[in-house]
Amino acid sequence: MHRRLNYRLVFALLLLLGGAARQVAKEKRPLEAGLRLYAYVTNAGDGSVSVVDLVALAVRGQITVGPQPSGIRAHPTRDEIWGVSTTSGAAWVIDARTSAVVAQIPVGASPFAVEFSPDGRRAYVAASGAGTVSAIDCATHAVVARARLGEKPWLVRATPNSKLLLVTGRGDNSLSLVDPASLALLAKIPVTSQPEQIVVLPDSSKAFIASGGATQVTVVDLVRRVVLANLPVGGRPQDLILSADGYELYVPSADSHGLDVIDTWRNETGDHLALGSTPVQGTLNAGSGILYVTDTAGGAVAPVDIAFRQVRRAVSVGQRPLVARLTPEGKLLLVVDESSNDLAIIRTSSDSLLTLIPVGQRPRDVAVKMF
Repeated sequence: MHRRLNYRLVFALLLLLGGAARQVAKEKRPLEAGLRLYAYVTNAGDGSVSVVDLVALAVRGQITVGPQPSGIRAHPTRDEIWGVSTTSGAAWVIDARTSAVVAQIPVGASPFAVEFSPDGRRAYVAASGAGTVSAIDCATHAVVARARLGEKPWLVRATPNSKLLLVTGRGDNSLSLVDPASLALLAKIPVTSQPEQIVVLPDSSKAFIASGGATQVTVVDLVRRVVLANLPVGGRPQDLILSADGYELYVPSADSHGLDVIDTWRNETGDHLALGSTPVQGTLNAGSGILYVTDTAGGAVAPVDIAFRQVRRAVSVGQRPLVARLTPEGKLLLVVDESSNDLAIIRTSSDSLLTLIPVGQRPRDVAVKMF
C-alpha cells in the first residue's frame, strides 16, 4: 500500500530547514554584507597601517604613515583614522573612505597616543621627548595651541564633561590639569611614580592613574584637585579598564599573573583573580559583561565573567597577543599579535577563534571604524 505524501508536513519541514540554514549562515557570517567595517593595525616594524575588511575578512591595503607608528584611534564623528609616529614626531590622518593619508602634523618628539575632545572637534597629543602637548583642530588638521607641561608628558585624557584635560608626567610623577581651550596649566598634582594610564569616571569627579614603576593606582579628586588614595594592587598595573557604570575598575598585571578589582566608589582594592602567565591589556564587552584580557606569554585571551568573577576557558590566538579591541556591536574581538604578525578575530558569541589575518611587521595597536 502506498501512503499519501503529507504536503503540509513537507512544506513545514522545508520552512524549518530554510530558517535553520539562514541562522547558520548568519552565525558564520559575522556581519551583514555591504556594511563597511574596517580594522586599522599599526605596524611598528615597517611604518605602515594595515587595513582589514571585517566583513570580507581580508586585507584591503597597507598604508605608509611613517616610522614607528604606535597609538591609533578612530575619530568619533569624522570618517578618519588618527595616529602618531613616535620616531618622526608627527600625527597623521587617514581618510577611511579613500585609505589615503590626508595630513602629517608635526607634534614634537616621541608622541605615543592621540586623544579627542568629547565633541570630536579637537585632537590632543603629548610629545614625551619635547615636553609638550599640542591641540589640533580636527577640521583643518592644524595645530591651534601648544604648551610645555613638564618632564615626559605621557598621555592626555579629556574628561567626559569637557572641562579638563589630564596629562600624566612620567618624568616628574605628576598629573597636570589643563584648560582644553588654551592648554593653560590649572594645577599640578603629585601622584604615583612614573604615571602612565588614566581613566576618568563618567561624572568627571575622579581620575585613576596607573603607575609604571610601582604596584599602585592613584585616585585623584578632580573637583577638589587632591589625591584621595594610593591604592595597592598585586603588581605593576598594565592597563585600566572601567566598568560601564563606572563603579568598578579592572587592573591586569603581568607581575601578579592576575586581575585586581577596584571599587571606585569606596576607593578600595577588592577581589583578585588569577588569569594566566602575563595578563597585560583588556577590553570590556558591556553588553555581555565579559572582560577580555590578553595573556602575552600564554598566547591567549582570557574571557572573564565580571558579575560572577569567573574566568572562562582561554582562547588561543598566537605567540604574543598585546592589544584587544571589540567591534562597535560587540560581535567580534580583534587581537593584535606582535610576534606572529597577525590579527586574530574571535567570535564573542562562542568565544572561539574565527580566523587569523596576516598584517605588517610588529603590529602594535588597532582601531575599528564603521562607516
